[in-house]
Amino acid sequence: MACISASITNASTISSTVLSSRRSSSNAEKPNSLSFASSFPHFTTSTIHSIAPISPHPLSSTNINGLVVHAAWTRRSRSEAEKRPNRKSWKQRTDMYMRPFLLNVFFSKRFIHAKVMHRGTSKVISVASTNAKDLRTSLPSLVDENACRTIGTLIAQRSMEADVFAMSYEPKKGERIEGKLGIILETIKENGIIFV
Repeated sequence: MACISASITNASTISSTVLSSRRSSSNAEKPNSLSFASSFPHFTTSTIHSIAPISPHPLSSTNINGLVVHAAWTRRSRSEAEKRPNRKSWKQRTDMYMRPFLLNVFFSKRFIHAKVMHRGTSKVISVASTNAKDLRTSLPSLVDENACRTIGTLIAQRSMEADVFAMSYEPKKGERIEGKLGIILETIKENGIIFV
């Protein structure tokens, strides 16, 4: 938004000279033309010289011959646009629909937890945990390789009961698919689930 303000002294002197020249040429009769300027009555004006100058805005303004222009810029700078681009990539826009079911695995010192979620609706399709009542009493250890195979088998069976035959796993930054995580993923593949 830009606010334009001009000093009144310049405007009043200009208007008084225009009006005096108009009066001398028109002989105080009604004008013959129907112009916009001739439709106003003639008044005598006096010049005002005791007006304080308007202080310019401290942030963004230009002062040109007594004319002060205030401007507010709303466009983002190039560096800011590069830091935070407002466009999503093709993969970000389509990955939710191309790979809708996502496997999450969490390892604790005391138990293993795995679940399959639908990415579009955040609905949990299947869950398996060694902390559940039926597995807590039947398994000798809740965090060993045998527990990992049991979790993989349960996730695969419960996912196929929910008509999910393909899922994806996104490893975290620096995470390797080996050890207990590799055992769970291999067991899920052996039980008929495809990883995409």
